[in-house]
Amino acid sequence: YLRSIHSIFPFLEDKLSRLNYLSDILIPHPIHKEVLVQILQFRIRDVPSLHLLRFFLHEYYNWNSLTTPRKSVYIFLKENKRLFWFLYNSYVYECEFLLVFLCKQSSYLRLISFGCFLERIYFYGKIEYLVVCRNSFQKTLWVFKDPFMHYVRYQGKAVLGSKGTLFLMKKWKSYLVNFWQDYFYFWSQPCKIHINQLSNYSLYYLGYLSGVLINPLRVRNQMLENSYLIDILTKKFDTIVPVIPLISSLSKAKFCTVSGHPISKPIWTDLSDCDIINRFGRICRNVFHYYSGSSKKQSLYQIKYILRLSCART
Repeated sequence: YLRSIHSIFPFLEDKLSRLNYLSDILIPHPIHKEVLVQILQFRIRDVPSLHLLRFFLHEYYNWNSLTTPRKSVYIFLKENKRLFWFLYNSYVYECEFLLVFLCKQSSYLRLISFGCFLERIYFYGKIEYLVVCRNSFQKTLWVFKDPFMHYVRYQGKAVLGSKGTLFLMKKWKSYLVNFWQDYFYFWSQPCKIHINQLSNYSLYYLGYLSGVLINPLRVRNQMLENSYLIDILTKKFDTIVPVIPLISSLSKAKFCTVSGHPISKPIWTDLSDCDIINRFGRICRNVFHYYSGSSKKQSLYQIKYILRLSCART
């Protein structure tokens, strides 16, 4: 079953090096406003509040539709207030709750009276649909038997890691697509779920490329008159400085071109030389301090070169 839903940092440090495959999942959105109300209906018993929320979402949707015709209106935008973050978190929580519920209770799904375990106010309205769900569940129960399945979520994305095979990860991918389609009534594109072999993949998180470094070791074993050479492969959690994203960020801030050639900072040309040097020095110190935990720091000297030459030209 799903072994753990835990913090991203213990997952990277303790669990990542033991896995074989990672599925990088973009949590699909936007979700229909009526489904959002139904999600909250299971936890909020105040009916007038739900009607008010439904009315608010309806008016908000119409207002955006009038101002931006023939464009898909996304409910979850950065400029929205706490209410929309609350709605988004409620939706994500419901996804994770159902996923963990199905994994932990998979043994009960085999029983004839399994309907009580799956009863949801807004998902199971008709017994005919319940029978269809039962038939589909019996075909996918074996997917949950992997004891080394791990799940973490960060920044609107999720990572599903497994020590199993590629075939198992493809089954999980198919299941997740059907899961969002059947329970939340919208199509999730399979291309948004990427399956990667951990030995050839680095997870981009908080400005780092996190992956697994394989170190080959050769040990000599001496037994009486015979000696043996034993080759051992050890896995170690490793972090890499993402050079291309850093150059892209410097390019957007007008420190260099897209290809990484340093240019002057036009906005700072009116400042004194002392202020310009202090600002560039502060940026260099912050970058080196943040990426000092990386095992390979050679790439940082390229960033330092761009900043120093940009400072000189400014």
